[in-house]
This record gives sequence, structure tokens and C-alpha cells, in this order.
Amino acid sequence: MTDLSLPGLPGALPDKRQVAASFSRAAASYDSVAELQRAVGTALLEQLPGALEPQRWLDLGSGTGYFSRALNSCFPQAAGVAVDIAEGMLEHAREQGGAHHYVVGDAERLPLREASVELIFTSLAVQWCGDFRAVLSEARRVLQPGGVLAFASLCVGTLDELRESWQAVDGLVHVNRFRRLEDYQRLCGASELQVLSLQARPHVLYYPDVRSLTHELKALGAHNLNPGRPAGLTGRARMQGLLQAYERFRQPQGLPATYQVVYGVLQKPPVEGD
Repeated sequence: MTDLSLPGLPGALPDKRQVAASFSRAAASYDSVAELQRAVGTALLEQLPGALEPQRWLDLGSGTGYFSRALNSCFPQAAGVAVDIAEGMLEHAREQGGAHHYVVGDAERLPLREASVELIFTSLAVQWCGDFRAVLSEARRVLQPGGVLAFASLCVGTLDELRESWQAVDGLVHVNRFRRLEDYQRLCGASELQVLSLQARPHVLYYPDVRSLTHELKALGAHNLNPGRPAGLTGRARMQGLLQAYERFRQPQGLPATYQVVYGVLQKPPVEGD
């Protein structure tokens, strides 16, 4: 178990206690609207090294357990550990199986022993971590020599259509902030893990209207959690302004929402010091 009673994070990212509570509330509705999460996690699975045969894997930020079940199918002889900051998500996941252990924990302070797993799989979770350097350090600590960290995260450019539309309405923070791709490149390059691959790919979803997008973000628990966000309900005039501003992005498929997804596969050196 990890203590979440931490001081407030620097202004760029939301307080993880709010993240945990938000995703716990969204546990029951999450899978019904998780198209992006399934697509990104599946793409990350496809990037795992072909020769990888872990005896123990960690699904970090496991959510409802969709990819814990996928990892269990990929590596049926391995023991799986699901770790998430949101206890409500773990309770939901435990009922559906997939992992052998379910642990409430923080990616920046993993509740696992050193050199205890051969694979850490984490899809669309570490963007909520204020200190990605600590995430990489913890991954190196708990990986066995030769073990692999595979992560998918979000970077700057995500939900820019929504961000720009809100900027046309007011100056408040309505969209979650994310790190730059260059920050991921710099931090991964400076870690003591070997970078096997690191790239960003856009993933675009289309919606019939803005309310469909904002409803989905809320159902995922991924709605705006940043410091500086507006308090209370959004007024009718401001919402109407948002709807009008977003219409300029409309395409034949609908209103686009672009997610800039960072995919990284890193490996702990087989021999210390390599």
C-alpha cells in the first residue's frame, strides 16, 4: 500500500489523490468508452520483444484489468501483478481476473521488491505522474537484469482541438496538460535503461458533437483535473461558445479529437554497468 498524502504537485499536473478518486468513480463506466485505451494498449503489446518470456509481469496503472487479462493470455505460465493508484479500479478488475495479485500503489514508489519482475507494461497511466524520472528509476529497481519496461503515454498536442476551442471562449484551464515528447526523450535517454524504441504517433477519434467527447472523458475519469480549472458548472453561454469554436475542426467523419501517444520500450542491462 502506498501513502498518497503527498504535498501538492507542481502546477503542470493534477494532484494524484484527485486522479485516484476520479478513476475509482469511473471504474464501472470505463470499459464502455475505452476505445482509445484499448487501441493504444494493443499497439504497445505488439511492440514487446518477440523473445520475451517473463516469469512475472507487472501491469502498472492496470485500471479495469483489460490488459492484465491480455498479458495473462500472452504469458499463461507467468504470474501477474496488477498495480493501480485507484482502489476502485482494482476492485472492479479483481472480479474479472487476469492477474494473480492486485495492489494499490504509485508508479513513483512501487510496492515491489528489487529485481522482482521481467516485464513492466504500462499503458496510458504514467502521464499522471509528476516525476517521470522517478517512474524510470523505480522501473529499473524492480526489473530483473534484461527485463523490459514498455510504456504508452500522452504528450503535448493531445486534445489540441478542445484546448484551442476553449481558448476562444476564456482563459481558464479546461484540458489536462501533458509533457513534451522532448521531455520523454531526454528522461529516457538519461535513465540507466537502454532505449530500444521511443516514438510518438497521433491517434484520432471522431465524435458527432462536443458533448459526446466530454461525456466520454468524464466516463473514463480523464476529464479536466488540472490546477486552474474552472469551478462549478460551465455556463450556457460559455458552452455555446465552445460548441461554435469546435465546429471549425469538423471533418466528414465528425469532430476530431487528436491524442499524441508516446510509445517507449526500454530494457534493463543484462549485466550491471552495461
